[in-house]
Amino acid sequence: MSSTTENRTSPQLSKAQPSNNGQLLDQVDKLRESRRQLREEVGKVIVGQQDVVDLLLLGLLCRGHVLLHGVPGLGKTLMARTLSSTLDLKFKRVQFTPDLMPSDITGTDVIEEQEGGGGHQLKFVPGPIFTNFLLADEVNRTPPKTQAALLQAMQEHEVSIGNTTYELDPPFFVVATQNPIEMEGTYPLPEAQVDRFMFNIRVRYPTIQEEADIIRGTTGTETLEPSAVLSSADLLQLQDIVRSVPVSDDVIMYAARLVAATRPQKSDRGATASGNEVEMVRKYVTYGASPRAGQALVLAGKARAVLEGRYHVDFADIAALAHPVLRHRLVLNFHGRADNVDSDDVIDALLKAIKEDVS
Repeated sequence: MSSTTENRTSPQLSKAQPSNNGQLLDQVDKLRESRRQLREEVGKVIVGQQDVVDLLLLGLLCRGHVLLHGVPGLGKTLMARTLSSTLDLKFKRVQFTPDLMPSDITGTDVIEEQEGGGGHQLKFVPGPIFTNFLLADEVNRTPPKTQAALLQAMQEHEVSIGNTTYELDPPFFVVATQNPIEMEGTYPLPEAQVDRFMFNIRVRYPTIQEEADIIRGTTGTETLEPSAVLSSADLLQLQDIVRSVPVSDDVIMYAARLVAATRPQKSDRGATASGNEVEMVRKYVTYGASPRAGQALVLAGKARAVLEGRYHVDFADIAALAHPVLRHRLVLNFHGRADNVDSDDVIDALLKAIKEDVS
């Protein structure tokens, strides 16, 4: 994804040196090597879609969750399943349907007979959400009450059943897929749930050459299986490395001003506070991004930096991630839909209007 800002570091950031430079550089190298191995293994099954795979990895390293948005047949489910195969994690897939109930995801209490005939007792049977990697396939095909069964798990990494709360074992990663063209029999995701996703990734059609490679590789007798590259313990360590990456105040302020400018409300805390009110936001946006967007921009910027071999975050890291972080958090009004404007158009305008401000 192209960026509209220069790839440069703020002066404050470039002077920051880690207390143990050699150790941190070794950790960054380890993370880059892990990405190379993951790309290699995923590439055995998935042709192209490198940007999508990289964003999936970023979400995983940031302890976030990802929404894959694309028409049928583009390999959204296969990408998620293949990535899980490269990780030594527990994997579960749930096909969301209109008759799916919340207990089908979270689990439920059942009555069973005690051993020795001593009466009956309640026993909790965990649902598929008790895993490390959950694929929620076609999440918009189930009613809101079932979609909401994911909310607590995605935010707090726990599930409440009756009077008991059960912790989910880390790491916990949700990949949900959504079909944008089949609207009949679907239920739009509530804004509160959409906001829990760190990224909204648009999966696009392959190029002609990539499509030819897909046809060639899937119509023969040879099948390649990816190998596991990272264990659960390795992934948790890499997640800690990402969070330890330093970020300058200038870069944080740039992310904050970018998010604030998505809000059309004229108040001291809205877009006008940044001094960068954007005309497209005022005209087409009803509600802007929440503070979760700023958190996601900075955290994902850290992951992107280390995957490129840097132990600091640039302005360009924030700009490069603006589209997947912000596009699902902007609620457009009727004028936007009537003028055929989508959230990516608004984000493009934001990136042009909100300038880097190096103190």
